[in-house]
Amino acid sequence: MNLSVNLAGVELKNPVMTASGTFGSGMEYSELVDLNRLGAVVTKGVANVPWPGNPTPRIAETTGGMLNAIGLQNPGVEVFCRRDLPFLRQFDTKIIVNVCGHTEEEYLAVVERLSDEPVDLLEINISCPNVKEGGIAFGQNPKAVEQITAAVKKKARQPVIMKLSPNVTDITETARAAEAGGADVLSLINTLTGMKIDVHRRTFALANQTGGLSGPAVKPVAVRMVYQTARAVSIPIIGMGGIATGEDAVEFLLAGASAVSVGTANFRNPAATLEVLEGLEAYMYQYGMEHISDIKLR
Repeated sequence: MNLSVNLAGVELKNPVMTASGTFGSGMEYSELVDLNRLGAVVTKGVANVPWPGNPTPRIAETTGGMLNAIGLQNPGVEVFCRRDLPFLRQFDTKIIVNVCGHTEEEYLAVVERLSDEPVDLLEINISCPNVKEGGIAFGQNPKAVEQITAAVKKKARQPVIMKLSPNVTDITETARAAEAGGADVLSLINTLTGMKIDVHRRTFALANQTGGLSGPAVKPVAVRMVYQTARAVSIPIIGMGGIATGEDAVEFLLAGASAVSVGTANFRNPAATLEVLEGLEAYMYQYGMEHISDIKLR
């Protein structure tokens, strides 16, 4: 049984990886999960300087998922290179670094700093607010998506994954814009904007008022957007959004994804990534499939 997948020339032993922001840089989970078995570890967002994140409370449970407004808290790229990369290099898995920034210059500073580091792919989180555009996320404007993608591609030594926001009218517009800018791979979906109000305290559950909705509740939206995007572009897609089982992963592969990321499920079940992988293997065995590419719509 062959589960290997190729993303922009990078060979992964299987299509299962972690979703940024739900697995740290692997350290927190390494005693519970054998990182050697994963196709890749996707790190938490890395910025050019330390980010403090948003005020608390910044996590709230919802029906079928959770809201988060962490604000991409991270120690910055220098600490990441000194502490996290050496740790990840111990394992036989690919390393994908999620890059965040408020401006094009901030993104490029991280991309350039990582150019000579042992990183396999870069995932560019374009749901960050674009300060120059009045706080509108890069990922909500197709022209901005194409521009930031092209700028990153000029500086990047590694293949570039553009992580798309679902908070748009037509996901295919931003997907095509990223492809036009030179993206090697797309990943989707990022979280959906949501809100929760505490009716007893009569105030917002999150200090930020709004947050990103993730978990099983978003899966039907994510599957639909992956399906639409797969028919709009010719580059590989990493699908994510509510994946907790092998069959969830299969659904994304059937929709057109080449690989999958497991996110919120890690908080409920630290071994979720391995259970997804084992479920995927069981599905292939059940239907007599020899290669992961055999999973496709009839």
